[in-house]
Amino acid sequence: MYSQESISGHRRGRPEPTAETLSGLACLICATDYRDASAPEAVVVSHRDDRPLLACRGTCARMAGGSVDGLDETPLPLDERVRRHQDTAHPDAPHEDARHQGDPS
Repeated sequence: MYSQESISGHRRGRPEPTAETLSGLACLICATDYRDASAPEAVVVSHRDDRPLLACRGTCARMAGGSVDGLDETPLPLDERVRRHQDTAHPDAPHEDARHQGDPS
């Protein structure tokens, strides 16, 4: 298992989170993309700007927040995180449901 000194050193040395990490689409520690079907389970480990930050359950969660299971909080469903990320990246783009309104098919 990782020592507390190793974990603290990793926290100090990591770069700023990416847009995908801030949207809950990638692990805060290893950058695993949760949109990949084989990605491990994501858990909430902290918050930044009132948004939950996620890490893979286990070692990544321990390194990010000190607990292998993260915080006692359920992350938003992946499709909701993807939608919010797209809204942030492209605020003027029409939503999927808005594009099909009035479409009789």
